Amino acid sequence: MKSLIKGIFLTGIYTLFSHLLPGQETLKWYKGNLHTHSLWSDGDEFPEVIMDWYKTNGYHFVGLSDHNILQEGEKWARIPKSPIRREAFEDYLQAYGEDWVEYRRDSLLTVKLKTLPEYRGLFEEEGKFLIIKAEEITDSYKKKPIHMNATNVQGLIRPQGGKSVAEVMQNNINAVREHREKTGEPVLIHLNHPNFYWAVKARDLKKVEGERFFEVYNGHPAVENYGDSKHLSTEEIWDNVNLHYRKNGQPLLLGLATDDSHNYHAFGKDFSNYGRGWVMVRTDELTPAKLIEAMERGDFYSSTGVTLSTWSTEDQNIQIEVEAEPGVEYRIQFIGVKKGDKKSTVLEEITGTKASYPLKEVYFVRAKIISNRLQENPYIPGDFETAWTQPVWE
Repeated sequence: MKSLIKGIFLTGIYTLFSHLLPGQETLKWYKGNLHTHSLWSDGDEFPEVIMDWYKTNGYHFVGLSDHNILQEGEKWARIPKSPIRREAFEDYLQAYGEDWVEYRRDSLLTVKLKTLPEYRGLFEEEGKFLIIKAEEITDSYKKKPIHMNATNVQGLIRPQGGKSVAEVMQNNINAVREHREKTGEPVLIHLNHPNFYWAVKARDLKKVEGERFFEVYNGHPAVENYGDSKHLSTEEIWDNVNLHYRKNGQPLLLGLATDDSHNYHAFGKDFSNYGRGWVMVRTDELTPAKLIEAMERGDFYSSTGVTLSTWSTEDQNIQIEVEAEPGVEYRIQFIGVKKGDKKSTVLEEITGTKASYPLKEVYFVRAKIISNRLQENPYIPGDFETAWTQPVWE
């Protein structure tokens, strides 16, 4: 029990002793995407169409996070003359009708975008589907893009700027903290695509206080998830930073998978499409507060297609069981840093659907589950469906 209390209060990682915590039987897994764009910024689709796709495809929540804007007030979008975009508009008009769609046809085709309060009632259902007000705080330092998503904002948060990459991140984290304190509502802030234009290094994250979440996987084709010969992959950044955090007594960095969807009419490796990456959050209610509470205690995993039936720590072991699909094989990797080591390694790899690993003598350990089924419309051709759990320790 002492290690459970230590895990919750010192790290924020939920150690998942389901047999010790009352009310666990009411917990459910909710699927969501926290990085989504629409015509309100640089996406190419109406928010209603986007929400309809996510709801129809089994998601429970979506954060619609356009750049430095909330879906409020009056905004008109120009529809390009390309046949695919004009056809998409006609489909939108036919689906929602002349009474819903306000548009102008003159030298240009422009459409008045619906606000979140206007369209959310078409899709939200208690316990089934939730739209969370969000914003991608889009900042930079010397042309390096530093983007951070704020989920469950109550008002617009302006980019704060700064005199270094780390200071820009810190200033925006502080602004979200102030917003959270002022409104009394929980707001989750996470760092987007650190390798986008190689903007954010591990050393930058080590200088920041209070950054708990980042994107270990982002579905946009330009974000360099896998690094290169000169740059760490996002997984390597994750472990590198967490070793530093662990040695300095800081709460661990937790990893999200997101779509970062922009393109809804053209598909493939050159486009940023929906359905590539998501989080699975375990909580008892589908509300912004409950989802954020669960994520802050680490009770979620990230996925591009693999589903887990069990993820827990019990008897000083991390335990994994895959919700296996017929004909699909799985490799379960336990990745972490042993005490005395200076970098992460694959501590053990097991072929199968069930595995465990002891938490003793490690700074932290996390699981990566890789299937032999290719991901449909992947970030990079050849990607297999994968899941990542959050790091834990004894």
